[in-house]
Amino acid sequence: MRFSFIFSILLIFLSCGSQERINNPEEFKQRIAENHQAKNVIFLIGDGMGLSQISAAIYNNSNQYSLERFSDLGLHKPHSSDKLITDSAAGATAFACGIKTYNGAIGVNQDTLPVKTILEEAVDKNLKTGLVATSTIVHATPASFIAHNKYRKNYEEIAEDFLITQADIFIGGGKKYFDRRESDNRNLVNELKKAGYSVNDYFNHSIENIKSIPDKKMAFFTADDDPIPAMQGRDYLLPAAKLSIDHLNQNNENGFFLMIEGSQIDWGGHANNAEYVLEEMKDFDNVIHYVLDWAQENGETLVIVTADHETGGLAIQPDSKMDSLNIAFTSTYHTGVIIPVFAYGPSSKNFRGIYENTDIYQKIRAAYGWE
Repeated sequence: MRFSFIFSILLIFLSCGSQERINNPEEFKQRIAENHQAKNVIFLIGDGMGLSQISAAIYNNSNQYSLERFSDLGLHKPHSSDKLITDSAAGATAFACGIKTYNGAIGVNQDTLPVKTILEEAVDKNLKTGLVATSTIVHATPASFIAHNKYRKNYEEIAEDFLITQADIFIGGGKKYFDRRESDNRNLVNELKKAGYSVNDYFNHSIENIKSIPDKKMAFFTADDDPIPAMQGRDYLLPAAKLSIDHLNQNNENGFFLMIEGSQIDWGGHANNAEYVLEEMKDFDNVIHYVLDWAQENGETLVIVTADHETGGLAIQPDSKMDSLNIAFTSTYHTGVIIPVFAYGPSSKNFRGIYENTDIYQKIRAAYGWE
């Protein structure tokens, strides 16, 4: 491994001398990163974020958005196994497990049989793992990386899976599915504590005041049910991303896998509420910016940004102007348009092209060097 890495650096030096000279240190660092495996992967999912949402976010922000910093771009085809129009459960399961499955499926195949997720594989290989969402933590996208259930709305059953596969950190809403359950008398918060978790919640703490606890698993519940929208004051996604990266990177020789979801971009699309969408996109942009800065400094981290599907059929109308958009919607559900993929860091060039959403799982495994 060390010889191949040194050899890759030598090849870059030779190519620079014979073809072009790279004067930008960041560009040189990126060239080196592209020629070795990823130690860490940070996978950011903007639920419901299609190209139209990205365009609106750019034009509503003086023609700027952090996604413009990526140089490796691709497109994925988001359809599920049973519908041209996917839902978040099948879409996230495709990312997490590398399979096409039916709408509503959480980490299971078309026969409802469990399929190991990328997060579970990371645990098996002694990598640290984390999940962050602006929805409940048992919602379709985060659930598909850690749970196995035939139906996405079996929230209390999904919560039980957080004790079977123990992520090193998870942050999101949905505390009531853990400690005030309708199906049984179990208190999963107490069970998490017995399993070695430090458990905190929004009732007693601000996430900005929570510090990483080395060698201890952490859980933070941001709401009893669904977290509120960003435009109503929700502001935890960036500090949650910072805390998670800090926690997963400490004293860690093996690397980590972290999924961060901007969940409510989707909810704004379902509501056909342009302000809702744009505020969620702004919140997501802050996280993308921070993660990219961190990855550039780290040099061993693959960053991927994509969406499971587009929501709302968002359209920018002809009378729109920069920073003054007239936005219309064509649907209150998801649409079938192909979805952009942005990648930075080791193996980022592998994310170029047009491919199935299931290929993202394979490309992540390849970036880690897993056979």
